[in-house]
Amino acid sequence: MHTAKFEDLNLSIEIQKAVKDMGFEEATPIQTQSIPVIMEGRDVLGQAQTGTGKTASFAIPIIENVESDSKKIQAVVLCPTRELAIQVAEEFSELLKYKKNVKVIPVYGGQSIDRQFKALKSGVQIIIATPGRLLDHINRGTINLSDVKYIVLDEADEMLDMGFRDDIESIIKSSAKERQTVFFSATIPPAIVQLSKKYLNDPVHIKVIHKELTVPKVKQYYLDIKSVGKLEVLTRLVDIYDPELTLVFCNTKRMVDDLVSHLQARGYPAEGLHGDMKQMMRDRVMSKFRNRTLDILVATDVAARGIDVDEIDAVVNYDMPQDEEYYVHRIGRTARAGREGRAFTFVKGKDFRKLKDIEKYTKTPINKLDVPTEKDVEEVRTKVLQDEVANIIKTDKELNLHDIIIQKLLNEEHSLEDIASALLKLVIGKTAETEAPVMPEKSYGGYDDDDRRDRKKSFGKDRKRDEGRGRRDDKRGDRRDDKRGDRRDDKRGDRRDDRKSDRKSDRSGSDRYSAGSKRIFISIGKNAGIMPKDILGAIAGETGIPGTAVGEISIFDKYSFVNVDEKYSNKVVKVMNDNQIKGNKIFVEFASDKNDKR
Repeated sequence: MHTAKFEDLNLSIEIQKAVKDMGFEEATPIQTQSIPVIMEGRDVLGQAQTGTGKTASFAIPIIENVESDSKKIQAVVLCPTRELAIQVAEEFSELLKYKKNVKVIPVYGGQSIDRQFKALKSGVQIIIATPGRLLDHINRGTINLSDVKYIVLDEADEMLDMGFRDDIESIIKSSAKERQTVFFSATIPPAIVQLSKKYLNDPVHIKVIHKELTVPKVKQYYLDIKSVGKLEVLTRLVDIYDPELTLVFCNTKRMVDDLVSHLQARGYPAEGLHGDMKQMMRDRVMSKFRNRTLDILVATDVAARGIDVDEIDAVVNYDMPQDEEYYVHRIGRTARAGREGRAFTFVKGKDFRKLKDIEKYTKTPINKLDVPTEKDVEEVRTKVLQDEVANIIKTDKELNLHDIIIQKLLNEEHSLEDIASALLKLVIGKTAETEAPVMPEKSYGGYDDDDRRDRKKSFGKDRKRDEGRGRRDDKRGDRRDDKRGDRRDDKRGDRRDDRKSDRKSDRSGSDRYSAGSKRIFISIGKNAGIMPKDILGAIAGETGIPGTAVGEISIFDKYSFVNVDEKYSNKVVKVMNDNQIKGNKIFVEFASDKNDKR
């Protein structure tokens, strides 16, 4: 597909420098075709998939043509979600790096409208907005579009699917009649055609569809989950393939919340992303995912539009996508930047018909993968343990300290095989005791009857299944130390200590002031629905300290106490004070007598 160098597109020196700073060497096909046409002032109906660089296709021409000496609003870009609006505004800002006196702001719901008032009063030429909030400003009289020369609909099909058609038409009608209008959409359904005929003037139709709709390096599989619950299959896949970053797709916000709850209950570092979450919480979750302090992100299709992370190893279609193109968008989140990736799709009953439609649409076979068994998981864990033992033997300089114990056992006529077996049993037993599930799975929310029956059958086996998960995490830590420092301890803390602290939470024994640790007061407790794993997860996630540095957690109605390794205690107090746990602002300080009297 034809592409061009940016220097061949007759762009200003400022834009060329900004593009170079962003690391782009040449324009993508959609940019190559769109930029010259939009620069000429033609209306455009552009069709391109997510991730093809279409933002720069309309951003560059707008920036080149906007009048910097005028403080009036000259360009409006409409986006379906807050995440996409922020992402588009950020790309505009990068492209404006060397353009002086041109200002762009995002306008979206969930952000203080007073803050937006102040930004608008200072003068702005370009607005990136969601339809609802923009219309609110228009009705309040705080935004006037009478001088707007450019209107862009980004992800137009998505906005129509979300019910924004009336808002979009109201916005277009309130703008200047002499304007340039551009629609960009992944698909061109009849509704888009109708809208383009109504508001576009002799548009140029630019269509860029990849010859291969799926990413070539994505290994695609489907799993028939009729005999095993979805949650069970998901956890087994994670245990066996051990992906560093996993993106899981659900069709509803309710399903996202329920699945995250179940995964956390089993000790997996997982969080959700969907439209009902506050913006600050979304930003925090995405920051954790990008920084790899979060292994599993569960999201809806709309929320995932703003996700731009190259190192995602696996995508799981927990729910079958509702549209064939959604499948393409989902699995395209992995295998970026030359990496390989895997895509797993859970299929059951009527889903098989949709699977065939997807194969026909993508012209790519999706291979069947047998559902992993408990035995498969145990074999992986056994191999992990073997590797760890072998590694200790090779690298540990202090093994001779234990020779006395071994020699005494040998003198008592125990064989080396018996001694080794007993020690392994002791280790496995302690791991199982530490990692017993903190609560049974909930039986509500989006799971069908088969899922509930499967969970009832398997719950008695949870102890056996969860044995050795800590050993698995040790392996993950060893393999990732080169990349992420002390993440190994974080993992073991996430999956091991939050269960341990659940059992400790109601204890008031004397070990709460254990040597080498500091006791810290946190102004939140049971009344806010807080559990030990919430406190542990917040501390480990926000401070980056190893989970093993967090000791006993005692939770009362209105406040809590947590023991933290002394060398990390100052950092915990500094970072966590005025921070949040589950959306609640907290006050944190070192515990004192006044705290105990609360």
